[in-house]
Amino acid sequence: MEKFSSIFFLVFLLVFSESAVPTAGESLIKRNAKPCQRLMLHLHDIFQEGINNTFPNATSASVTEGVPGFGPFLFGKLYVFDNPVTGDENMNSPPAARARGFYLYDRKDTPNTLFLITLSFNSSEYKGTMTMLGNNEHGAETRDIPIVGGTGDFFMARGIATLETEVLDFVKSYFRVRMDIKLYECY
Repeated sequence: MEKFSSIFFLVFLLVFSESAVPTAGESLIKRNAKPCQRLMLHLHDIFQEGINNTFPNATSASVTEGVPGFGPFLFGKLYVFDNPVTGDENMNSPPAARARGFYLYDRKDTPNTLFLITLSFNSSEYKGTMTMLGNNEHGAETRDIPIVGGTGDFFMARGIATLETEVLDFVKSYFRVRMDIKLYECY
């Protein structure tokens, strides 16, 4: 009887311990999970095109040209940026953060960039950084970029930033992106 109880206990333990571990295809963050923190921010970019086309107030600049012969999608072109991020659509509003990083055109068949963004917060509301890294498909109405970490108020943050281009003006070399940031791991 004691042997049966031990086997029953081991089977019971095995069944319940495996149910707590996600299997392939399951997510640690369920689709209906509520974010532990949410921010709505607006990234403003004034881009500089080429060496001869300068804007004294540019917040991003191309540091490489696209690879010749790879079509019209700027494959290989790299931009670095230091952009203001505000809580509203006005670029002249007090900044909530600075967005620093780069975007690299990484596809030959469609306009697409790899984004690495670190939001640096230093305000009365938030201090620290939040880092995003992911694919930015230009043709999509919205794009989800994973939040892969942070410091300070965003220590080890995990979540998703849904990006939506609100303004794209090639005449003024300006674009504005709305960032709907949802954190699912907050410490």
